[in-house]
Amino acid sequence: MSSYRTLARNHDFTVLWVGQTISELGSRISTFVFPLITYALTGSALAAAAAEALYLLGLAGTLLPAGVLADRVHRRRVMRTASGTGVLLYASLVAAGLAGALTVPHVLVVALLTGAAAGLFGPAEISAVRAIVDTEDLPTALSQNQARQHIAALVGAPLGGVLYAVTRWLPFAVNTVTFAVSWVLLGRIRADLSAPARPAGTPGRPTLRRNLAEGFTFIRARPLFRVLTVWSALTNLAVNALFFAAVLRLIEGGVPAFQIGLVETAAGVAGILGAIVAPWLIDRLPTGRLTVAIAWSFVPLVVPMALWNSPAVVAAALALGLFLNPAGNAGIGSYRIAVTPVELQGRVQSTMQFVSMSAMPLAPFIAGALLTGLGGGPAIAVLGGLTALVALIPTLSTSVRAVPRPAAWERYLPVAAGDLRPDPNASAIGTPSSTVA
Repeated sequence: MSSYRTLARNHDFTVLWVGQTISELGSRISTFVFPLITYALTGSALAAAAAEALYLLGLAGTLLPAGVLADRVHRRRVMRTASGTGVLLYASLVAAGLAGALTVPHVLVVALLTGAAAGLFGPAEISAVRAIVDTEDLPTALSQNQARQHIAALVGAPLGGVLYAVTRWLPFAVNTVTFAVSWVLLGRIRADLSAPARPAGTPGRPTLRRNLAEGFTFIRARPLFRVLTVWSALTNLAVNALFFAAVLRLIEGGVPAFQIGLVETAAGVAGILGAIVAPWLIDRLPTGRLTVAIAWSFVPLVVPMALWNSPAVVAAALALGLFLNPAGNAGIGSYRIAVTPVELQGRVQSTMQFVSMSAMPLAPFIAGALLTGLGGGPAIAVLGGLTALVALIPTLSTSVRAVPRPAAWERYLPVAAGDLRPDPNASAIGTPSSTVA
């Protein structure tokens, strides 16, 4: 497995990583501010939840066509289109703020469309990473991508709180600049990111429906894919609802915005530390066992959150729960990317992400409804019980537990386009290969 120093010499990955770290920082600022500004304008927890839900809805709704584009269109062009769209959308909020005409419908529309831009960007970026990073470098590369998310969480939320305290539109002005920087840096990637060639014998110019079906078929034929896709959808719903409920409870309790921002700061620190040790953990632990450990990592943290409505308690719980997350995500993601044929990278990524995220727009509404109907402590307890039930899915799955360490991945890698070595996790139907979510 490569070191961070080795990967730092990869110009294209470094340019991509720096640009998206800056862009993700801006996005984190804005997504932190969306619920604050809608709550300030309406006084409604459900309205605050709507902004988050619409962002996630836009993200999930764009993923499937975005996967087709990532396999059929130049990936750099797709990514720059998404970044340029973000510049225009956030600039519109700045203009409205300067004019004193910032409204809840405007904020909600921008939340929806910026989520769609993020959905457009994701599959193209994963395909680009596979094109510019060697297989042995993938766990380290994806660990760095996990780190950038936590860097954004570390800085974005408290910075968003400070900027919001100055004036409501200032966070969106900063995000406009970050998306512009991303757009510029994407143009400096040297590698050929044009669409991969289709395998010989494949019908020309397939329909959108056939393109989408290829991704679903690839996943459906593999028990490991099926289990992890179901689990990722349900765990995303449960864990996101759990922590969104905790944050909404802090907002309703009158906790200042900068203190709520420190909750995400603690999560960012833990995530960065987790990303630093992730390659070491991935190299030494079976990937499937690591996945099971992550499934249970949040469950014990529910008890203190249910008992105390304190930013310190929520921060500690979120930090402890997220420490293992980078290793699990990077290990699973690296295995999936490594064994997926290049011509299917975008669609397999987008299909699995779409299914895993399809329930996420419900998380803020579930959190808001439980808080309204049950109160803070009982709502947290119910969501903790749901998280425990969901953790049983990978725990009871033999195909999940059997995923080996990276040293054993080699026998499952593609040896030619569409031709994979035998995989014990594949079912009798479809091509004999396996990936994980």
